[in-house]
Amino acid sequence: MSSAPYASRPAASRGRLHHESDASARGPRDAFQRDRDRIIHSAPFRRLKSKTQVFVIPDGDHFRVRLTHSLEVAQIARVMARALGLNEDLTEALALAHDIGHPPFGHAGEDALTAAMADGGGFDHNAHTLRLLTKLERPYPRFDGYNLSWETLEGLAKHNGPVAAPSWALAEANAAFDLELATWPSLEAQVAALADDIAYDNHDIDDGLRAGLFSLEEVLSVPLVRRGWDGVRAAFPDVDDARLAPELVRHQIGVMVGDLLTETRRRLAEADPQSPDDVRAAGRALVAFSAEMAAEERALKAFLYRHMYDAPAVLPVKRRAQQLIANLFAAYRADPGLLPEEWRPDGDDPVTVVRAIGDYVAGMTDRFAIRMHEQLIGPAEMPEGF
Repeated sequence: MSSAPYASRPAASRGRLHHESDASARGPRDAFQRDRDRIIHSAPFRRLKSKTQVFVIPDGDHFRVRLTHSLEVAQIARVMARALGLNEDLTEALALAHDIGHPPFGHAGEDALTAAMADGGGFDHNAHTLRLLTKLERPYPRFDGYNLSWETLEGLAKHNGPVAAPSWALAEANAAFDLELATWPSLEAQVAALADDIAYDNHDIDDGLRAGLFSLEEVLSVPLVRRGWDGVRAAFPDVDDARLAPELVRHQIGVMVGDLLTETRRRLAEADPQSPDDVRAAGRALVAFSAEMAAEERALKAFLYRHMYDAPAVLPVKRRAQQLIANLFAAYRADPGLLPEEWRPDGDDPVTVVRAIGDYVAGMTDRFAIRMHEQLIGPAEMPEGF
């Protein structure tokens, strides 16, 4: 039960776009609990189990995918929400749904879709999350989408801060249900956003070490990691390095969470918001790392880009994944009749056609995209490994 005056409260929700009169028939849940449950039971959430986090269709069972990453983000976010007296259910809903709009093959797939859809307004995974949850998915008989509360949609739209220039997809969603894109989001959304950073910064160290993309010695060149390693090594002097690596990850998550809570409490005391609307009008983020931690987190990200995301061993499969998406998109554009009937565009307006194809391709899992490439074009020829 949230207690802080600046916490979002389900009883004070701005509601849903479509009125639901029979909600009480499905159990004693409040608005944000229903949102979380709708996300967990949704088809886009299930598809995350076969969507790239860093590695494309990882060979090892221990590497993360979008689904496991989202669950880890939700756990970290919920702990921080509880510590700050925020609404845990809304925070969890936002964390679970934050990556639902990702296309196959992660950021490589997004880059390919952005290029393929250039004359249709481009592609943005965050905006596509809103498009999926408000329009494309149709699990209910009386309205399109999942009819999530205003607070959940708002948090998904702008969890990284105000949106000055929304993409076409986000502008469409906002036109249907004004999410006040120019303001800051709730504290729950801000917590979910930084829980995402904490999760992938540290779990990508775990996956990168496991995959052999970099050595422990190399990652210890990052000051934040070195300090963490010195701490766990001092606590467990007789334990093998390989067994201490998971302890390093846990330790770092704890350090980053602790820093965020301290800095956020400082900012809250300074701003003294008395309601969620005070948070939206604050003019800056109230959930944040300290300046020192923010600089160290950027240094860790820079290491991961050099040694993992853009590593020589990873780039060939990223390029092939981008080519696969480009090939699929070109095939559907040459003949939109190849799309399943329910995904075919109404009419032949070029922008409508491009967006319809983008909607269909973005919803594919990695494996399904490969299978469709094999059916329509030929072997996908994905490199072995990552």
